[in-house]
Amino acid sequence: MIGFLRGKIALKTPPLIVLDVNGVGYEIEAPMTVFYDLPEIGAEITLQTHLVVREDAHNLYGFSTETDKTMFKTLIKISGVGAKMALAILSNQTADQFQTCIQNNDTAALVKLPGVGKKTAERLVMELRDKLPKLENAPQISNSNNAREEAISALCSLGYKPLDASRMVSAIQPEGKNCETIIRLALQGALK
Repeated sequence: MIGFLRGKIALKTPPLIVLDVNGVGYEIEAPMTVFYDLPEIGAEITLQTHLVVREDAHNLYGFSTETDKTMFKTLIKISGVGAKMALAILSNQTADQFQTCIQNNDTAALVKLPGVGKKTAERLVMELRDKLPKLENAPQISNSNNAREEAISALCSLGYKPLDASRMVSAIQPEGKNCETIIRLALQGALK
């Protein structure tokens, strides 16, 4: 799996970014929210990535934050929501705005998103209501919280639900600790 890429922007034509990583050009599809903050061509950037393998293609998707990547991965697991629709959702709303819609059962706001009809909006609310962490427990996006985000992601990959992982990490006051320490303390706390 390709977790992230760091390289120079060779081309940026929404929704496609070509990233030159040591002479290899990776074609990455990204939501518009990524394009809003992209520097000029030739600048170096880092994108969180997710590889989707299908019978006829291998597609690489890029995101500015681990939270957006996690939201994308959660969305594509929903029946009837493919990668294109997930990109459209993340192009029109931040992950926090989308979470607010889900938590408030705001299908009217979801129907305004491209490609999302009433039935899809209702399915999104029903299936994601318990899968997404509550906003007050959701990891905040900043450089100081990268270790926290990584720890939550690691706990999720170990089989914990996102809400549980977020609670486990919050319970140990992760500020100032590295990722490995946060994970170790969270797992120790879960055994008590």
